[in-house]
Amino acid sequence: MTTKPIHIIGGGLAGSEAAWQAARAGIPVVLHEMRPTRRTDAHKTDGLAELVCSNSFRSDDWENNAVGLLHEEMRRCGSIIMRCGDANQVPAGGALAVDRDGFSAAVTKALEDEPLITIERGEIDGLPPSEWDSVIIATGPLTSPALAGAIGKLTGEDELSFFDAIAPIIYADTVNMDIAWRQSRYDKPGPAGESDAYINCPMTRDEYEAFIDALLEGEKTDFKEWEGTPFFEGCLPIEVMAERGRETLRYGPMKPVGLTNTHNPQEKAYAVVQLRQDNALGTLFNMVGFQTKLRHGEQTRIFHMIPGLEDASFARLGGLHRNTFLNSPKLLDETLCLKSDPRLRFAGQITGVEGYVESAAMGLLTGRFAAAERLGQTLAPPAPTTAMGALVAHITGGHIAEGKRSFQPMNINFGLFPDIALPVPEDGKRLRGKEKGRARKRAMARRAIADIDSWLGVRKAAAE
Repeated sequence: MTTKPIHIIGGGLAGSEAAWQAARAGIPVVLHEMRPTRRTDAHKTDGLAELVCSNSFRSDDWENNAVGLLHEEMRRCGSIIMRCGDANQVPAGGALAVDRDGFSAAVTKALEDEPLITIERGEIDGLPPSEWDSVIIATGPLTSPALAGAIGKLTGEDELSFFDAIAPIIYADTVNMDIAWRQSRYDKPGPAGESDAYINCPMTRDEYEAFIDALLEGEKTDFKEWEGTPFFEGCLPIEVMAERGRETLRYGPMKPVGLTNTHNPQEKAYAVVQLRQDNALGTLFNMVGFQTKLRHGEQTRIFHMIPGLEDASFARLGGLHRNTFLNSPKLLDETLCLKSDPRLRFAGQITGVEGYVESAAMGLLTGRFAAAERLGQTLAPPAPTTAMGALVAHITGGHIAEGKRSFQPMNINFGLFPDIALPVPEDGKRLRGKEKGRARKRAMARRAIADIDSWLGVRKAAAE
């Protein structure tokens, strides 16, 4: 190799995507993954891009949903994460969910088969050697203590962290389908065309109230060593939501709207627990939104109270792990370089984005930024009118500062995009309420696709 390689630390979604993008640009890459030499509490395999929480990439509707828009932008950028996700999808209504083992195996094979990518197994237990002049750190929420300590010492920042939660997974054949039924909310079809992707378990008001009592009284895992660490609002444990009000879950992951019990169409459920397919065989389903810090014995007892799950067997119970992220608005520039040491870039959840595709998107950008730098080029981030650009703008300065630790992780959402003026309808009547909101999202999505194509040079290439 005549070109010096880019070193990427971490073989999760962000690191895998960064490696792929750099190699696609013709730049050699050394991808460092510490597993299996050093394992984590959350990972179960040695595969690259292993999914440790949900198997869902969330909505795939690019015209009406910000994460679906992010999917589409990444596809247009040749994302390996989206390519392998699309190839290993399982039914999930309007969402894109994947067979986690098939997905990881596909990403691993693609990177192993790429001649410009070398995969080295072993922990990087401190700052990268000085001779590594281009490094992407994509170690995710489970950055090893040695590396995290070295980064903290270099940046002079206190570590910022929160708990991230894992939902239980159930064996499908142990669900009582005489009580539960299959249906996607509002019968909305997903990418594979199905409209009955979820298993739904209904609750009456009395059953719901008893369930809330059990959640509140159940014995929780004790995390005294991390007291004061905040939860991420987008991934709250169910018992924490219950503590915020008895109706919180019924208006959150247990909302009954858009669902009709096929066993008793005339009776409206007071609350519904949804299960989403977790593997291609359809043998495993995860409990949607049921991240928890309940002790394992309590999980089994309390979740068996859910109608349809009274005899359910669990392939995996829920749990919590610690997440670490940088104070990115202070530390990183717009190409995600560390201001105090520009040879280091950061990607994935450690930058303060939250979610699988958001993390992979930051890997996609850092791979392209580092490759352009190697080629003697300058690459600006996508416009903030795009999903990827909006995320970069947020983590590098778009949050509202309210104190030293005010910066918090963020999923992609249309609130991060610059506003857009809507045309006045031909009949002269201005849109209002939900109709106006839907029109604004569609307009933002169309603008984003045009702007990401422009960033990729698609229009220029077509004109030539």
